[in-house]
Amino acid sequence: MVNPSSPGIAILGAGIFVKTQYIPRLAEISDLVDLKAIWSRTEESAKGAVEIARKHFPEVKCKWGDEGLNEIIQDSSIVGVAVVVAAETMVELSLKMLKAGKHVLQEKPAAASISEIETAMSSYRNISADSPCRPIWAVAENYRFEPAFVELKKLIAEIGDMMNVQLIIEGSMNSSNPYFSSSWRRNLSGGFILDMGVHYIAGLRMLVGCEVTSVSATTTHVDKTLPGPDNITSNFQLENGCSGVFVMVVSSRSPKILWRIVGLKGTVQLERGVEGGRHGYMATIYGEGGTSRTIFYPFSGVTEELKAFFNDISETSKEQEPRLSYVEGARDVAVLEAMLESGAKNGAVVPVNKF
Repeated sequence: MVNPSSPGIAILGAGIFVKTQYIPRLAEISDLVDLKAIWSRTEESAKGAVEIARKHFPEVKCKWGDEGLNEIIQDSSIVGVAVVVAAETMVELSLKMLKAGKHVLQEKPAAASISEIETAMSSYRNISADSPCRPIWAVAENYRFEPAFVELKKLIAEIGDMMNVQLIIEGSMNSSNPYFSSSWRRNLSGGFILDMGVHYIAGLRMLVGCEVTSVSATTTHVDKTLPGPDNITSNFQLENGCSGVFVMVVSSRSPKILWRIVGLKGTVQLERGVEGGRHGYMATIYGEGGTSRTIFYPFSGVTEELKAFFNDISETSKEQEPRLSYVEGARDVAVLEAMLESGAKNGAVVPVNKF
């Protein structure tokens, strides 16, 4: 049953992520939100998503095309929208909703390039300057809300001064992955490295608690079924003086994701795992004298980020959750764009744009 005080929202987009993540996660917290509409460019796509959503939100409306978009804009009961569309149209659609006074939760990446981010942020400032009530522009990055990252960040102090950081990703972007044939991800500058990579950079920045200042990278294109580059190895420098390495293979026969931070007094490590049939992260803290302890945290980042956004757009919220800010999303993209630029320049050191 919908809480009458819950904010009314619409979802723009009806693709895989909406059907497999947004709708199920919203169903888990249906007392916090009133899903009023799902929009897509085509009627067929919108109806497919609405059919799934109606099991949990029986009153949800189906919208499509320009007419449907305008109906959402004109609907005063819809105060927030989740923009979950192709990256090349995401920013344009987000700004259109913001200009209409709607709060926006936009899926990552924040934009396809630094130049697009700079133009978008300028447009947003102009909207905000003219509006008595500033609409929130949030970027969805569930890694910043995963309990494993939140809790491990608190334990970083136990390992003393950082000496080295390692982030190794061996992805599974092959023909059995539902996103493998996604045309917009293939046409995106930076391809799957940018689309997937912002997650890992977000997790890295959150855990180390400071910014990446410069990078030097090598990129290659080996798997021709994927857009290039599909492999990247980068050294990076943190503003706290520590250095590290970022290794990403888009498609591997043995998928693995590992964050490891080595300090003077110990080491913390985070990797994906399964416990009791639940998927999540194994966080391990290695201390002095060979001691260690491991804690399992099931995935719940998407649910937590949605709850934070709904709290932000509720009438009782006073300020935006900083982990959702557009600037945070922009900083993730800035690191990856610097790495890709360095790779194109044969490993030249490239400073990371600051926001």
